Amino acid sequence: MPILKSLRIPDPKGTRANTLPLTPSRNPFESSSGAEDEEKGDLDAFRGESAPTLPNGASCHRRATLEKLVGLSPFRLGRGGGRRVGSPGDGESRSFLGRVLGPGVRRSSADFGLLARLNGARQGGTGDAEAAGEAARRLAFLRLGRGPKPRRGSLAERLLPSGEPAVGTAPPAPAPPKAKEPLSVLEILSLIQKRELARADEHILELEAEEKLVTSGAGPGSLGGGRGLPEGRRARDVTLLYEALQRELWALVRETLADPGAAGGTGGAPLTQLGQVLAQEEEADGRRGPGAARRFRAHWAEAVGQVAGERLEAAAGAEAEAMAGRLEALRSRLLEDMGAVRTRLAPAYPASLGAFGVYLRGYHGALSDWLRKATYHWLPLADRYALLYWHNQVYPREILGLVNIVALENGQLGPLLPAETIRSLEDECVTDVKAQTRAALLQTLQEEEEQWIGADEQPSSLAQDVCELLEEHTDQAPRISHEFGERMAHCCLGGLAEFLQSFQQRVERFHENPSVRELPSDSYISRTITLVNCGPPLRALAERLARVGPSESEPAREAAASALDRVTRLCHRVLADLLFQELQPHFSKLMRRKWLTSSEALDGIVGTLGAQALALRRMHDQPYQALVGELHRRALVEYVRPLLRGRLRCRSARSRSRVAGRLRDEAAQLQRLFRRLESQASWLDAVVPHLAEVLQLEDTPSIQVEVGVLVRDYPDIRRKHVAALLDVRGLRSAAARHEILAVARDLEQSGEGAPAPPRDRAFFADIPVPRPPFCLGLPLPLGRLPLARLTRPDLACLPRSRPRPPARSRAQP
Repeated sequence: MPILKSLRIPDPKGTRANTLPLTPSRNPFESSSGAEDEEKGDLDAFRGESAPTLPNGASCHRRATLEKLVGLSPFRLGRGGGRRVGSPGDGESRSFLGRVLGPGVRRSSADFGLLARLNGARQGGTGDAEAAGEAARRLAFLRLGRGPKPRRGSLAERLLPSGEPAVGTAPPAPAPPKAKEPLSVLEILSLIQKRELARADEHILELEAEEKLVTSGAGPGSLGGGRGLPEGRRARDVTLLYEALQRELWALVRETLADPGAAGGTGGAPLTQLGQVLAQEEEADGRRGPGAARRFRAHWAEAVGQVAGERLEAAAGAEAEAMAGRLEALRSRLLEDMGAVRTRLAPAYPASLGAFGVYLRGYHGALSDWLRKATYHWLPLADRYALLYWHNQVYPREILGLVNIVALENGQLGPLLPAETIRSLEDECVTDVKAQTRAALLQTLQEEEEQWIGADEQPSSLAQDVCELLEEHTDQAPRISHEFGERMAHCCLGGLAEFLQSFQQRVERFHENPSVRELPSDSYISRTITLVNCGPPLRALAERLARVGPSESEPAREAAASALDRVTRLCHRVLADLLFQELQPHFSKLMRRKWLTSSEALDGIVGTLGAQALALRRMHDQPYQALVGELHRRALVEYVRPLLRGRLRCRSARSRSRVAGRLRDEAAQLQRLFRRLESQASWLDAVVPHLAEVLQLEDTPSIQVEVGVLVRDYPDIRRKHVAALLDVRGLRSAAARHEILAVARDLEQSGEGAPAPPRDRAFFADIPVPRPPFCLGLPLPLGRLPLARLTRPDLACLPRSRPRPPARSRAQP
């Protein structure tokens, strides 16, 4: 019986199981439904048209499955009975990949490699079906004009509007909700690349949960039975996805710091996505436990610190630049970045993360690392100063002072550099300053000494150079810290004291040099004044350093002051000696007979002192006042000296009155002169008037009172000075002399325990008085006794006789 040819008439009531499978026809003029469906489906899909329906009810369009995209077309399933084998209506998966994996299992990254290998093996086979397919495709152009057979609509479809159910027909039941299919590894990776970070993290957490179920063996049966992934493969997929997620998160941190105003990514602001990921992972860490926690929040803080370090390194520039410039660049970058974090970046994070504190600590740690690396190498002194000042002052005041200091108050930032490193830098600075200043000061002093003995007189800048050299360090150190300022002040004060001792020795050598004495008087005086002028600024510098420095600086201050005092006294003595050498001829004319009637001597003294005072005005105020006071004292000493040496003797009340009046007048002139010269030694103004009063008074009690005032005001006066004054007055009464000298003796004994007056307050100590001639003042019979009879113990208080000095001419009034 011949076999009937199937007409391919659709039989909706028949089952596909009773239909015989037919081999495709080899007639080139017969249509090949499979190839036609493929070409038509591809063309319509390209045009975007809806899929038409074939007469057998199947769609003529083919879906672009994932297997098609990766080259799995040889695994396309065949047709049977007008419907694809493996379609959803058959109760099994439509694709080969779905049948391999089983329901509910997500595709892994390794599945696609496996299918690609299988695809290559399948394509390597040969057969008649492949040859028939080639022949059908060669003659497919004959079917282009035929098109699909149209389908007639039923009567109900023509009468009822489209989309309305027929009368009496129950509405179709709603389709059950479709179960959410898990995403594959590649799809999760695509979400990460699209910056849908929060959604990608959710799927990674689901994949990680599935991996834990498989590891614990509590998963459903579909995951086992040889159809699930190996345990290590799934864990590796989770790890790789987390690595990709972290790379994208930290790239987002870097991009937002580089351009805070940039917006990108889908699904919300990028930093909002990052904050959601951190919150999700922190919640997941609570479920994982301490051992399995991924600590995304800590890694995020590390990433912020790493990016901050990169930005600071880029801002600091090359190593060859000066430290001050690099630190200024760091300051600008820190202010710029922290301002952007506070205003733009931190508000995008959830408040629970404390984003601003994390960024602040990250930048603080990166800056600490940069400074620590900078201190590994040797730094010049100026760079160490700049680094210490920036560390102690600029960073706390100009950077942290302009941002939120909550982290500082909680003690979370800590110091930029360890205390040991700071101390080491300060020690290096002190050591370098001590060595550099010592060498520089000695070099300056050597150059200055060459100018002292040179022929050409040049202005001296020794004191200014020394002050500038030391103040360069003493001004910078206190700005860094108070303790460092004290240490630097103590160091500089020690160097200054050592320099001043050398300066004192050079000045003494200068004045002792015989060749210097050959210089013109004006030049010698000018150079001596120059040396004196070095004292006040150096003394002020030593005092200031002693106040700033610790208590251990007092010995160095005393050594510096002592050296300056010696230099000043030496120069003052030299200047006074030069001046009084010129005044000596005028003082030699005092207290003689002509002196009572002529003012030539005093006029010469006043004129010479007034002329020399013009040259002394170039001296600084402090040494000038000391020098004028010394000149005032020495002038009065030289004025009183000839009076107490007995050049003049008064034999009557009239002569005593004339001498006393002359002394008062000239004392007033000298007082006006030194007042004009701005002398502060006012204690000298009363000495000559007191002597004049002793000469003029007649009664013994009044003389005793005046001697007592004289001894009180000038404690260095002795009885020999009072006795010499009584000799000038012509008082020969032994009783009166004894009473007057007793006052001087009593006051002298009462002041024996008191310290001697200072050198600048001594007056009578510089006036030697010759011993008076031996005179007992006894009655004549006793005066004729042999000298051996007068050497008894009860008379041992009497002075022994000495040869009288040769007689000198005395001026008689």
